Amino acid sequence: MIQQYPSQLLQKAVEEFAKLPGIGRKTALRLVLHLLRREPEEVERFAEAVAKLRREVKYCSVCHNICDDDVCAICADKNRDRSLICVVENVQDVMAVEATMQYHGLYHVLGGVISPMDGIGPGDIEIDSLVERVARGGVGEVILALGSTMEGDTTNFYIYRKLSQYDVRLSVIARGISVGDELEYTDEVTLGRSILNRTLFDGK
Repeated sequence: MIQQYPSQLLQKAVEEFAKLPGIGRKTALRLVLHLLRREPEEVERFAEAVAKLRREVKYCSVCHNICDDDVCAICADKNRDRSLICVVENVQDVMAVEATMQYHGLYHVLGGVISPMDGIGPGDIEIDSLVERVARGGVGEVILALGSTMEGDTTNFYIYRKLSQYDVRLSVIARGISVGDELEYTDEVTLGRSILNRTLFDGK
C-alpha cells in the first residue's frame, strides 16, 4: 500500500471514512483532521455512539423500521390508523413521509426493491411479511409509496399480484413525484400531496 499521508494512522482513518457513501478522499481527510482537533473524550464518544448503534440497533418485528425495542414507536402508537399500511423501500422513506405530517397510518419497510439486474428478487425483500400482515386481517388499504422508477413499478406490480386475493384496497401515491425520483429526496410538500392524492392501483 502506497502511503499518501504523513501518518499511516491518518491514512487508514481516511480510507475508512472514504468508504462511506458520498464521501470522497478529500472530504474524508477533512473529517479525520476535524476529529484530530477535538478532545480525545469527544472522539471516543463519537466512536462509541457508532459502535453501539451497530451492536444494539434493532428492526421492528412488525414493520422492519429501525428502532430500539422489538416494536417501533409508530407500530406501538395506539393513535395510528391501523387499517392503513404505507409500503416504502427503506427507513429514510419512513422519515420522509413522517416529515410531511400528512400520514397517520402504519408502515412496512421492504428493505429494497425488486431489481433483477442487481440480483434482488422478491425473496430478498420483506414482501412475504407484508402479505402475512394483510392476511391476518384488519388492513383496509395498502399504499404503495415506492420511488417512480422501473424497479419501483416492478415491485408495485408484484405486490399487487400477491395481495389481489385479499379484500384490501391498493393505492399508489400520486405522480407529483417525477419519474425516476426517490422518496427521500422529494420535498415534504410534494410528498405530502402525493400521499393525500393517492389513486387506486390496478396493476397496469
